[in-house]
Amino acid sequence: MGIRTSKKTMVAFLATMAVTAGTLAGCGGSGSASKASGGGDNVITVFDSEPQNPLIPGNTNETGGSRPGSQIFAELVSFDSNGKAQNEVAQSITPNSDSTQYSIKLKPGWKFSDGTPVTAQSFTRAWSYVANVKNVQKCASFFSTIKGYDDLQQKGLNGTEQLSGLKVLDDTTFTVDMSKPDSIFPVKVGYMAFAPLPDSFYKDPKAFGDKPVGNGPYKLAEWSHGQEIRLVRNGYYHGNVKPRNQGITFRIYTKVDAAYADVQGGNLDVMDTVPPADTKSFMSDPTVVAYNKPGSIIQMFSIPSNLEHFKSGTEEGTLRRQAVSMSIDRKSIVTKVLNGTGTQPVDFTSPKTPGFSENLKGKENLVYNPSKAKELWEKADAISKDVDPFAISYNADGGNKPIYDAIVNSIKNTLGIKVSADPVPTFQEFRNLVDKRQIKGGFRSGWTPDYPSAEDYLFQCYDSEAGHGNGANDGDYSNSRFDELMTQAYAAPSTDAANVIYGQAQEILLNDLPAIPLYYDNAHGVAMKGVKGFQMDWQNQSVYSELHK
Repeated sequence: MGIRTSKKTMVAFLATMAVTAGTLAGCGGSGSASKASGGGDNVITVFDSEPQNPLIPGNTNETGGSRPGSQIFAELVSFDSNGKAQNEVAQSITPNSDSTQYSIKLKPGWKFSDGTPVTAQSFTRAWSYVANVKNVQKCASFFSTIKGYDDLQQKGLNGTEQLSGLKVLDDTTFTVDMSKPDSIFPVKVGYMAFAPLPDSFYKDPKAFGDKPVGNGPYKLAEWSHGQEIRLVRNGYYHGNVKPRNQGITFRIYTKVDAAYADVQGGNLDVMDTVPPADTKSFMSDPTVVAYNKPGSIIQMFSIPSNLEHFKSGTEEGTLRRQAVSMSIDRKSIVTKVLNGTGTQPVDFTSPKTPGFSENLKGKENLVYNPSKAKELWEKADAISKDVDPFAISYNADGGNKPIYDAIVNSIKNTLGIKVSADPVPTFQEFRNLVDKRQIKGGFRSGWTPDYPSAEDYLFQCYDSEAGHGNGANDGDYSNSRFDELMTQAYAAPSTDAANVIYGQAQEILLNDLPAIPLYYDNAHGVAMKGVKGFQMDWQNQSVYSELHK
């Protein structure tokens, strides 16, 4: 989930074995008070930003849409607050000996919120739609290991072609043939992009996105764009989630400080972030219930692979990327700007990710080193001079100004170059510019895991197949050796073996720096006094179903 793990005993091989047995071992303005949304005192209001796109699962890869979308749709497996997975719509997910085929059996009786049945075809048709390049879905790359994916990336398709690796055996059974081993698949299918879709979706996808029909614990009641997204409990849902409230209203804010003031004033129940100006005091603020624990989000800024003087794979580009990274005083940013709500990074995943290591080669490129930074920049200047002023863009509605001001000041003071922080008014506008490749410089990026695996951070953000609009590789980074290691990790016989390969792949990233890791974001937020069940999950988001009054 772009600017979107769990226990080390999770991922690949062990997860694949466990799922067969039935359990997967672990991937506007300020509003008015809660009663205004309808549904009485037990409707919870939470902070959100306007989703970038209509709420179609395969085209949602940012937090504004993922927050409500994750409550509207249910997948084959679900994750608890700690990232542990268990079967949800699936009764079983059974692999063959080398993870090149899976047999999936659905639990009987599942229905969408409109009363129509959830069938095997509800999954296979939806997955094929997302994978088909004609439909231009942001999450297409998640399906790249399924047989037939490459065929759906060709020109001249009409958008209805199906993945050849998916075969429906009956209403509750289908098989998945892979083009290559994929031991992460039983975890990956818990991501929202793998949600089923009802037949009504295909009649008018755009209209569906504004009024989605899902199979999750909540259903859409009303979406007032720029104001709020109101969800109520879905009476047809009978999965793992047991809501303790009657509904959730996602309030759309363009300023996080306004949301924080509403929590303090009793007009907003929960927010899963804190304005930078309040990070020093929110833990002792008597007007709120505070939360601050290590989390799974990594914050970065990306540099397009084709940016002049910074091109990936070139000597000059690598020198300049490393120089910029070493010129950032992350310790000062974490302590003085974030006030302890973040941690200095040593890799491209997070401390909560299976296989996390603090000892990867190249981690020194993420350490503040002014003299080395200047030396590298001068070496790059010897190759080519006349570098244009360097700008880093970010969304202004997320409380990011103090962070990016500190970043550019640190770069400027260290390297003595012209560098600026360029704000874009809203997250939606910012993401649209990123998607259209219209930002000519660095741009804010980050990752909230979609499922508990290092693969989600690495393949989805940096593999060649996830670039050029097919996934979350927004900088269009490409490195053939990195791609080879991703393929090897998919075929690894065990979790430990896969994690060794992921470490090797990260060392390539630490050298090339397609993005500049800035800090790991703590799971931190606040709730209004009187709200019960406030906790944050493995994705640094509130556990919405547990919130109640």
